[in-house]
Amino acid sequence: MSVRLPSRRVSPAERRADLWLALALLIGAIISAWLGQVAGVYGDETPAFGWALVYSAALTLPLALRRRYPEVVLLWVAAMFYVGASLRIPEVYVGNVAVFIAMYTVGAWVADRRRATVVRWMVIAGMFVWLLVTTFQAATADGDGGLSRAGLFSPFAAYMLLQFLVNVAFFGGAYLFGERAWAQARSRAALEERTRELDRERELTAAQAVALDRVRIARELHDVVAHHVSAMGVQAGAARAVLDRDPAAVRGALQAVEQSARDALVELRQLLETLRTPDADTPTDSTVHLSALPDLIAHARENGLPTTFAVVGEPLEAPELVQVNLYRVAQEALTNARRHGGPTATADVRLRYSADAIELEVSNDGRAHLVGRPGLGLVGMRERASASGGTLEAGPRPRGGFLVRVRVPLSSPGSPASPGVPVGPGVPVAATPSAEPSTDAEARA
Repeated sequence: MSVRLPSRRVSPAERRADLWLALALLIGAIISAWLGQVAGVYGDETPAFGWALVYSAALTLPLALRRRYPEVVLLWVAAMFYVGASLRIPEVYVGNVAVFIAMYTVGAWVADRRRATVVRWMVIAGMFVWLLVTTFQAATADGDGGLSRAGLFSPFAAYMLLQFLVNVAFFGGAYLFGERAWAQARSRAALEERTRELDRERELTAAQAVALDRVRIARELHDVVAHHVSAMGVQAGAARAVLDRDPAAVRGALQAVEQSARDALVELRQLLETLRTPDADTPTDSTVHLSALPDLIAHARENGLPTTFAVVGEPLEAPELVQVNLYRVAQEALTNARRHGGPTATADVRLRYSADAIELEVSNDGRAHLVGRPGLGLVGMRERASASGGTLEAGPRPRGGFLVRVRVPLSSPGSPASPGVPVGPGVPVAATPSAEPSTDAEARA
């Protein structure tokens, strides 16, 4: 990932560190100049010591601003170093350190890399031009003192070559160290940016997980509550209709209402226990499976919806999530049929097994209830089919009624179904005399 570092603000701690560095170099430059004058580095050509004090301050104190104005500080320090050497100020060591630090700072802190490169190469070129000029002057000057110049590789030539090599190492080191510091800062910036991206992605993932949990909880609550409340409403209406004529029927209807309420509470308690259990993988751990379909069919018949049930094909063992989702689709489809199909509606549930898929089909011959915007029941069924990797078809049948068909592919054939799932040919479990027998072809119409 390409990261361009912006200009950094200098922190108070970094400002204090630069100030202390400048003061330490100032003291070092003053001591070095005094010792150089005592040692007679430049002999009688040395100016008064007051000039050494001015030079030391002009050379070192600007380093206190080196991170805020790195290019200006480098050009100033390089110019002061040239002036000091030209005036024969007897201080050379701290001056070299100051130039090194200033050049390093430009490489490590300037965000505009082109400008940083140009400024440093200007200083390096100027210093080497100066070195070439002084070398030429020393080579052509008359005088008997100094190093011998006799021979192809004289002591004088060796000394000048040493000066060039030292300067190459000096400026090359300052340049490369600055580049390395910049590269490290760039890597840190990239890592910090990546960390921020990961934090944002983690927050987004957490928010999405919360949203999915809310959808899952809403879907489960809808399936549980809608099914049982619908049955309770049917039984309560039947009890009200025969309240004065048939007390025994009223008693039976109220018992059915009571049982539906108890079943709803049991399923709600199981759902809440699953949601509160940290190690529960899915909400299917405490809910029903395909083995409970006969009980679901019996419950639908008891609550006023004549329903038949058949299993087609050799039952296979399906994943737990698929079983729960298929059961919930059947439950919701029967609830909708009882709620919208009318008093004379009948339903037919078929569970088909093939070598690579399971198909659940719930049809009824009542009124088609898909009007305008689909309700939450159809949305939940579609979500369950998608969560199982399958597809859902839902819509009115040409000859009347409504059809819900969900098909879930299986990755590989499973073992025989678990106990409780009806095994055998497609024989209806129960049918009312008015229920019209249907074939697979008719159900698919």
